[in-house]
Amino acid sequence: MENNFIYGKNPIYELLLKNAKRINKLYIQKNFSFDNRMKKIVELAKENKIVISQTSLNKFYEYFEEKPNFQGVVASVSPVEYIDLEDFLAIKKEGFKKLVILDGVSDPYNFGSIIRTSVAAGFDGILISNHRSCPLNATVEKISSGAINHIPVIKTTSLSGSIDLLKKNDFWVIATKMDAKDNYYEIDYTDMNFAVVMGSEGKGISKTILNKADFTVKLESDFESLNVSNATAVILYEAKRQIKIKENTNLR
Repeated sequence: MENNFIYGKNPIYELLLKNAKRINKLYIQKNFSFDNRMKKIVELAKENKIVISQTSLNKFYEYFEEKPNFQGVVASVSPVEYIDLEDFLAIKKEGFKKLVILDGVSDPYNFGSIIRTSVAAGFDGILISNHRSCPLNATVEKISSGAINHIPVIKTTSLSGSIDLLKKNDFWVIATKMDAKDNYYEIDYTDMNFAVVMGSEGKGISKTILNKADFTVKLESDFESLNVSNATAVILYEAKRQIKIKENTNLR
């Protein structure tokens, strides 16, 4: 594998069977004649809600030293393993868990920056959707400056369903909203498991996800001037500040 692509019917078929979450997108040669193995690849990709694109595969030659025989299919794969939300919830931790949820953040530079900030602020994981979200890729890995290897990233086919599961596991959900009543620093982050939801720069958080929030917060009048990675950093470091103050107080 080079540049986070794999190719060939058998390698991709085996990955679909064993670890389909690592596949971000499937590229199939236009007008390619499907045999039984290719039909099964498409079937498995659809079952796992993986985006499929029919295109010319010639553009992928630049990623390989020699021109390989793609056998009609190339897959973009994550440079690290995604984990399931159930596995994240099963991880034991002293104290409360802190999670970042990204709803429709599609820019790899913002995603990489958010990963880096999440690690620095001591958060325990990042949850993204399988759709309308930037996947883990080489650009995200580079922008994260290695932080991608220090925090679990959870990929889900249903952000709404995942939030329901978090709530069943004693998480409180905090969503950003420009016209929210409370400022981000007026929430007490110190005594609960919580998830901070951040939306895309263009559309923000979807109405469905906002309706599931236990709290909505704003970043005062400067919110519009911040991109999503900067806005995330403001909230995450406020949470870290509050938690650190409480820990120091308890040590006295």
